[in-house]
Amino acid sequence: MKSIMLCLLFLGFSGWSQNTVPNELTYNEYLGYVKKYHPLVKSANLQLSAAQANLMMARGGFDPKIEVDFEQKQFKDKTYYSILNSSFKIPTWYGIEIKAGFDNNEGIYLNPENTIPNQGLTSLGISVPLGQGMLINQRMADVRKAKIQIKLSQAERNLEAVTVLYDASKAYFKWKRNFSEVQLYQKYLANAKIRYQGISKLIEQGDKPAIDSVEAGIILRNRMLSLEESKLKLAKAKLELSNFLWLENNVPLELQDNIIPEEKVTATIKETLRTNDLMIVNPSLEKHPKINALESKMELLEVERKLKANLLLPKIDLGYSYLSEPSYIDNYRLQDYKIGVNFYFPLFLRKERGALQLSKYKLQEVKFDLDLERVQLKNKIKAQQTEISSLEKQKELIARLVKDNETMLSSEDRLFSFGESSVFLINSRENNLVAVQLSQLNIENQYLESNAELFKIMANP
Repeated sequence: MKSIMLCLLFLGFSGWSQNTVPNELTYNEYLGYVKKYHPLVKSANLQLSAAQANLMMARGGFDPKIEVDFEQKQFKDKTYYSILNSSFKIPTWYGIEIKAGFDNNEGIYLNPENTIPNQGLTSLGISVPLGQGMLINQRMADVRKAKIQIKLSQAERNLEAVTVLYDASKAYFKWKRNFSEVQLYQKYLANAKIRYQGISKLIEQGDKPAIDSVEAGIILRNRMLSLEESKLKLAKAKLELSNFLWLENNVPLELQDNIIPEEKVTATIKETLRTNDLMIVNPSLEKHPKINALESKMELLEVERKLKANLLLPKIDLGYSYLSEPSYIDNYRLQDYKIGVNFYFPLFLRKERGALQLSKYKLQEVKFDLDLERVQLKNKIKAQQTEISSLEKQKELIARLVKDNETMLSSEDRLFSFGESSVFLINSRENNLVAVQLSQLNIENQYLESNAELFKIMANP
């Protein structure tokens, strides 16, 4: 139902006229649809899903495995050999592997080492790493890194979502500023038309010199030119804003002429972005996505460092299997077993030591980045808080200037009606008022963008 209503809101019907009653698109509602439907936000969520899939893949290294090898040779009605080796392996966390097997071999030319009882041979054993792979191995490292990658993806998703919301906010503020600018020029164009018509009548009656109509005409055409320029900027701002408007199933929306921005967004901006909670001194950065991302990268590199350090140990794998015939599986004979030891150790370890040193350098580099990021974030937050406080004072000052200039223009109009002023003076007063009101729109836009910038710095979507 919401989707249908929004379609009606933005797309409209062909039967509607251009004079449709305006519908206000609030900033809060606009951000809600950006967060829910914008493709880049959905793409950020996919990164988290990919990290979760990667964790599932890493855990697959600990899945039990069934292996069956069968080989048979038959020639001139003779069975040279028939070899069946089957096993069931269970990998465990600390590199220990539990294995159960069944072998059944026969044939007249069977290799003596493959000779087993006629009923076959069962085995139950364990393989234990005593050097490399005991405290950490590649399978353990992959699972740990996959879990850390989920936290990293969550932080990166938040950062990307915040960036999208910040860009969307700037587009909304630009649209609002240009919309207000068009309204401003429409108002003064209407005043210029009324003034031009009034002066023309006074000239016809002989109460004003003809040159006043030229002065009033210049004002009128300047207002028309300014209005057209502002309309062009508004049209571009609408198209830019439409880049952030989407519906379900990736349906893009185009802003219609009857949609207008929220009038009192400057009064609600802090509540919408919750920047009123961010104006405190020294806000906590422990849950900041950038800090969390760098900490996650450090954790990833720490796992990699431990894995590289483990490669400095000798590789010693000890294996033991208890052997038994299927018919005697309940009668334990400890003297029937198979044991093996594998040993591997490079003499100089240059490859392993070099890899470990590189991993330490990478870890130290991220530590430097983390320390720098903490300081930069604190300074950025403080600077942005100072800017917002300054812009709040500027808003109060510019509002008083607008009111004073309106008073001056109103007085000049009254003097003009008494014949004690001129079109030039009225034009001068009005130009001053327009300039101050444009400055007011600029300060309001800076204030809105400054709050959005603080929201982006804190990165808390």
